[in-house]
Amino acid sequence: MRITLDFAAVLGQWPLLLKGVAWTLALTAVAAVIGVAVGVACAWVRSQGPAGPRLVVGAYVELVRNTPFIVQLFFVFFGLPAAGVRLSPETASVLAMVVNLGAYATEIIRAGLDATPRGQVEAALSLALDRTQVFLRVVLPPALRKVWPALVSQIVIVMLGSAVCGQISTEELSYAANLIQSRNFRPFEAFIVATALYLLLAAGVRRLLDWAGARFLFGSRRPAGR
Repeated sequence: MRITLDFAAVLGQWPLLLKGVAWTLALTAVAAVIGVAVGVACAWVRSQGPAGPRLVVGAYVELVRNTPFIVQLFFVFFGLPAAGVRLSPETASVLAMVVNLGAYATEIIRAGLDATPRGQVEAALSLALDRTQVFLRVVLPPALRKVWPALVSQIVIVMLGSAVCGQISTEELSYAANLIQSRNFRPFEAFIVATALYLLLAAGVRRLLDWAGARFLFGSRRPAGR
């Protein structure tokens, strides 16, 4: 049996592919910003917060980390309407990605917070800084620097996981590839192209976040962890 590949039939649909890439990057950017912020807040609660909130955050982290992302996505998109909350596919995708990233980021950032020397905190308190100032200025920056490579890897994983968002009609890259193959019946070529684009996106996002962390968060031109 002879197989003839026709990548031109897929690449000719470049506007759809470009739209899919743009949606994938947009979903990832919004989820990364909000998800990391959620992770910072929850990590603080788990490391320094009262017992009650610690239990709530702990339950959230364990629930998310021990269930598949696609189940979380379906719960947000199909389950919440039963409670009267109806979301667009794009909003549901972002919310599910934020919830997922927030849980993993919580444990990653908490590891950095716990690695901060106690003497460093006591020295800051002796300079009349309050607890909030100590956390934001003394504890959080070096903690983020320590865990930045792991945090970047988790953001990339969430970006790749966004491929399942096409199941609820979010027009990201996998949705575009599936739509193209349904039109020209070239699934092999369509998903090879999608795979190559995901590989390029993962490498590009990783390098961008490494550079951004070193340049804007840590005041150094050398990527964190290197």
